[in-house]
Amino acid sequence: MKKLLILIALVIFISSCNQKDSFTVSGLLPKNPSKYIFISKVDINTPLLIDSAKIGEKGNFRLKVNAIETDFYQLGYSNNEFITLLAEPGDKIKLAFNGENLFEKYSVSGSEGSSLVQVLDNKLQQTKRQLDSISAVYEKALAEPDFTIKEPILEQEYLDILKKQRKFNIEFILNNTTSLASLKALYQKTSDQLYVLYEPRDLQYLKIVADSLKRHYPDSKHTKALVSDFEKELSHLYARKFETLASTLPETKLDPSLIDVNGRRITLSSLKGKYVLLAFWSSESRDCISENLQLKEFYKMYSKKGFEIYQISLDQDEAAWKASVKFDELPWISTREDDPLKPYNARIYNVKTLPANYLYNPKGEIIAQNLHGKSLQLKLNQLFLN
Repeated sequence: MKKLLILIALVIFISSCNQKDSFTVSGLLPKNPSKYIFISKVDINTPLLIDSAKIGEKGNFRLKVNAIETDFYQLGYSNNEFITLLAEPGDKIKLAFNGENLFEKYSVSGSEGSSLVQVLDNKLQQTKRQLDSISAVYEKALAEPDFTIKEPILEQEYLDILKKQRKFNIEFILNNTTSLASLKALYQKTSDQLYVLYEPRDLQYLKIVADSLKRHYPDSKHTKALVSDFEKELSHLYARKFETLASTLPETKLDPSLIDVNGRRITLSSLKGKYVLLAFWSSESRDCISENLQLKEFYKMYSKKGFEIYQISLDQDEAAWKASVKFDELPWISTREDDPLKPYNARIYNVKTLPANYLYNPKGEIIAQNLHGKSLQLKLNQLFLN
């Protein structure tokens, strides 16, 4: 008796194990245009055929599919005639088909995921029929004399249907965040070009589902693909926002136009044709004063060969700036920021310390920056003595 009980327990255990690594699909087809029905496993976006079953004379069929995780499957006659299942190990899926096509008027039981998928598919098919109906009316109205009156009405009806479908999918997602069926709700399309979730803010639902499925199905290839897609879409969103922001900003030009010590407004670009050292300084800086003495030597050597200095002062005290230029007898173009408290040019040139400089070629291109002392002398020698 004891051995018999052990044998029965073993059979039950083996049977239980078998149920956990497979699921079954059985169904009844009132009209069967094919001798076989096929089942494919969906690898992200690609269906991979894994099994088939012969359809009986009465339209019945049965499949047993090995499975160790919840996944999407396509069941049908071909890649164009099928229904989608979301099956998990242990499911005993029963189907009954009553429409002209497999995806019309079928019932499903024994699989919670497949039932959720059916809800989504049925709603989308209903929406597509409504959109097709309005499109047909729109096409017909094009030739009618009162089209200008009907056009905005029909367009609004079309948009209202799209909005209702979007709202349905959002509610579905929020109610089923722990199911892989929510993935289908994220990526449904009303046409080849238009997703149901079409607004930029809908990216938040990708994040909601991704965060949830990472907890419930961390090893699923569908979860990993969603997480990757979310990260890409987020990057694209940031890029689009940056482009939009950039397009609304005024154009930034590296072309100072400032008033010199003689009251004349001089633009840097007016010096094209010469090598120009754009230099930032302050009369309060000893390093700047010391560098000006060196610059006077370089200016004396090369100014007649096509070298010019355009100097911008960051002095807040205008009188002190002018006095320093006069005292040191600076022979080049000496200007000052229009508003030293908000030094626009120093900011766009990213000046961090003084003195600072940028060397322009005759074409108006920057060819070097922050060359001081011996380094600047070697560069000028290279330009004018070779």
